[in-house]
Amino acid sequence: MSFSSDNVDVFLAVLDHGSFSAAARALRRVPSAVSMAIAHLEAELDLPLFDRTGREPRPTAAARSLEPQARLMAAQLKLLQVHALALTQGLESRLTLAIAPELLAAPWSASLATLALEHPLLEVEVLAAPQGDALAMLHSGRAQLALVFERPSLDGREAFQEVASDLMVAVMAPDHPALTAAGGSFREAHLTSTRQIVVAGRDLAISDPRFVFSRHVWRTDNALAALSLITAGLGWGWLPRTFARPHVATGALVEIPFDNLTNGLDLWVDVVWSRERPLGLGAQRFVALIARTKNAAEAADAQASSASR
Repeated sequence: MSFSSDNVDVFLAVLDHGSFSAAARALRRVPSAVSMAIAHLEAELDLPLFDRTGREPRPTAAARSLEPQARLMAAQLKLLQVHALALTQGLESRLTLAIAPELLAAPWSASLATLALEHPLLEVEVLAAPQGDALAMLHSGRAQLALVFERPSLDGREAFQEVASDLMVAVMAPDHPALTAAGGSFREAHLTSTRQIVVAGRDLAISDPRFVFSRHVWRTDNALAALSLITAGLGWGWLPRTFARPHVATGALVEIPFDNLTNGLDLWVDVVWSRERPLGLGAQRFVALIARTKNAAEAADAQASSASR
């Protein structure tokens, strides 16, 4: 048999890291073992997989042709291992939920309350972190679940359950000079020239392009800090309407009155978990409970809508 889980891992490691030595470091092996594994694979296939004439091995056309199926095989093997582990998985000793700080008021605590009644000895950890950081904790294994806004694109490593929806609105202080300068005719062009306060993770390379409009951006990883900066008149920002509403009601904030567009972007809120790790019984139960909460809310809304007709 030419391909095995081991030599597929070696083959992909060399492709991903660009050299036998780098692949060996990633796999925690000696370079000679990696080189020998590739040589044996080439001999069994009767195909050259890497051109060794240069300083570093370069993938041949045959290697690139085999790469998609090799990655699929590796993914399937990982899923098989995850499923096998899930068969023996019981209640986790600690359940960690990472929550985007703007969503701390979202409907999640009631599900944890029910879970606590069912498993009173389960240790629960709730961490507030910007969306990018919350997802990074999820993929590193630091957290089992993340409560975040819908992502701009799907990630095959993630599974999710919709929880609710929330309207993101652009807000600023009522005495911000930009509102006065606009003369009651605020347009999207004003956003690009006015400082924006963005809630984002600590990785400067990660920002959700849906929410970065301005050419001048201040960043913070804390929604309360963003709120303070915006109410101080230091810029405008996107906040969930449920989060901003009390501050709009007191006059500390205003939803920006656009002349040519509707102020608001409706986003789903998801609870997300990794497909690469089996969920413990506590995490599974939390997802089921929060899905039940969503379904109950939708049924209540439908009933209220029907009664009003």
